[in-house]
Amino acid sequence: MKKQIIFTAFTSLILSFTLSAQYVSKVWVSDLANGNFRNPVLYADYSDPDVCRVGDDYYMVASSFGHIPGLPVLHSKDMINWSIIGYAIHQMTPNDRFSTMQHGNGVWAPSIRYHNKELYIYFGDPDAGLYMTKTSDPRGIWSTLTLVKEAKGLIDCCPLWDEDGRAYMVHGYAGSRAGMKSVLGIFEMSADGTKAISADRLVFDGHPVNTTTEGPKFYKRNGYYYIFSPAGGVKTGWQLALRSKNVYGPYEEKRILEQGNTDINGPHQGAWVDTPDGKEDWFFHFQDLYAYGRVVHLQAMKWIKDWPVIAEDKDGNGCGNPVSIYKKPNVGKSYPICTPIESDEFNSNTLGLQWQWQANNNPLWYFPAGEKGYLRLFAWNLIGNAKNLWDAPNLLMQKFPAPNFRATTKLTFCPYKKGEHAGLIIFGQDYATITIESTENGLILNQTSCKGAFDGTAEVVNATVETNQKTIYFRVEVKQNSAKNKENIRQPQASCLFSYSYNGENFVTFGNPFIASEGKWVGAKVGIFCQRPQWLNDSGYADFDWFRVSSLN
Repeated sequence: MKKQIIFTAFTSLILSFTLSAQYVSKVWVSDLANGNFRNPVLYADYSDPDVCRVGDDYYMVASSFGHIPGLPVLHSKDMINWSIIGYAIHQMTPNDRFSTMQHGNGVWAPSIRYHNKELYIYFGDPDAGLYMTKTSDPRGIWSTLTLVKEAKGLIDCCPLWDEDGRAYMVHGYAGSRAGMKSVLGIFEMSADGTKAISADRLVFDGHPVNTTTEGPKFYKRNGYYYIFSPAGGVKTGWQLALRSKNVYGPYEEKRILEQGNTDINGPHQGAWVDTPDGKEDWFFHFQDLYAYGRVVHLQAMKWIKDWPVIAEDKDGNGCGNPVSIYKKPNVGKSYPICTPIESDEFNSNTLGLQWQWQANNNPLWYFPAGEKGYLRLFAWNLIGNAKNLWDAPNLLMQKFPAPNFRATTKLTFCPYKKGEHAGLIIFGQDYATITIESTENGLILNQTSCKGAFDGTAEVVNATVETNQKTIYFRVEVKQNSAKNKENIRQPQASCLFSYSYNGENFVTFGNPFIASEGKWVGAKVGIFCQRPQWLNDSGYADFDWFRVSSLN
């Protein structure tokens, strides 16, 4: 029996990887299947992306802040078609801190490098220091986090192993913790990359022209040390390249990528990679799309006089502007279209790789009954002084996957006490839900919203209707439009409309339209949850049969 249980769990894990690799989104595909691709290559919030190549494999990591599992690892063969293959962190440390909500804290701007036949990921926790984890199998288990340098305010780190075997780390500073930003520092590490062995030395000062210099990536080419670093702020900034013949500088600087007359704002912070034959160079960067998060773009790159030139440089000044459609990288082979997984039939005994909790998870929150074809979420109460779902760690959510999409879920509600409720949520600093709730007078459906959730404001019930059905279909449709913000800058908006159905075919629009908002350094999310009003010795639950992402057509 024990061997059978182990085999079943292993089979479910392999099935999860297989489904992830084969999945093709119904709402966003970058590969145009004609030799070209469109940006973004990932229309989802993979913030602060870094990429490295190992042979003919490409691996990407991104910021995950306090969400768990953390440090997502994605894989591609051609830089265009990506799948999620796992996470490097399954519980953040220390647990007593990360078992509660840490909005905007935790994992900041990771880097990934291949060294000595292992993949290394480094990241900064602005409140603790710079961490490292490594593995020889990126689809498997990553090592326990190693604190390379303990310090408050150090962020955005990237290693470099020099030809002589010495190892260095470049990093930024978080002004909110260090009391200073817009500068970059370097220190030497032990050769194995596990600890700092020298003091920090500032190597670049971005004041006053390149404010908010951060997110550095470290490379060496043709005898030059290069630091690729964004500046100017997330939504409005640009990409710098710094170079020097000495690891500690002085560094020359050059602006190499900016928005120009395009509609791709703030193109910066990413990764330089090449094709397996070394004949083509490419650069990944993100674009901040407000509620849609920091989506990932890919631009062609070339070297001119030992300076990188990215994307389209029409005026020949060495500073390019991003493009929306371009020919695919020539990696020597053609690969099938695949995208990060979104929909979930809940037929596995492990959670799908698209899902994340809001904090370190409790095993009592859920039961993945894959052999029975559902995911059971137990009702759980808010903790501490939380006044709304902004501080609910047990929300199970995923990233917005496209500008326009529909998310539908089927659930059966089995309450234990009055006040328990379960449903579908669009989540950010404002959020909205559609739920089924147990009351003194029976079951009801509610559509709620919470404006300024981060300030502890209460939810508002926009619509209520009685029901005698425990099995219900909930849906939200998300459509992109644009409007001007307070700074008179046009930005994309995600308009959301909720509905419900008893048969899965005829849906009734319910409640008020809702404009999604980003979270703390992250885009809005969509997901499912089950809550109770207070601590009890047992819990009701909701069995979610499936969660499907589809187009609006």
